[in-house]
Amino acid sequence: MHIEFYCDLRVSECWQEKVEKIKRKLRSNSVLPDVFVIALSQGEQNQLEFFSAILMKQHVFDNSSLFVIGIADGYDDALYMVEDITRTVYEKTGSADIRRYILARQREFNETGR
Repeated sequence: MHIEFYCDLRVSECWQEKVEKIKRKLRSNSVLPDVFVIALSQGEQNQLEFFSAILMKQHVFDNSSLFVIGIADGYDDALYMVEDITRTVYEKTGSADIRRYILARQREFNETGR
């Protein structure tokens, strides 16, 4: 599995100091029972999806690529984070096209380094 992390990765407050360790564990497909991953949806018809990191152990993810937008502390925090991402995108763009905003932001970051 290939995992890329968003330049403005959202991380639950309780994991701010452990974010690099969590990212390494996600890349190595370690079991992280309390971690929920928020990622761009695999299908372009949807925008975001979130799921327990435990699901990443399933073989369906073996040849997948994930673009991770957020790392949340459980289901409720993931819901809050998706709501906050949506609100932020709407406030900045006047639309709820999260996918377009995130990909444009990431492209800008890759081109300029900021």
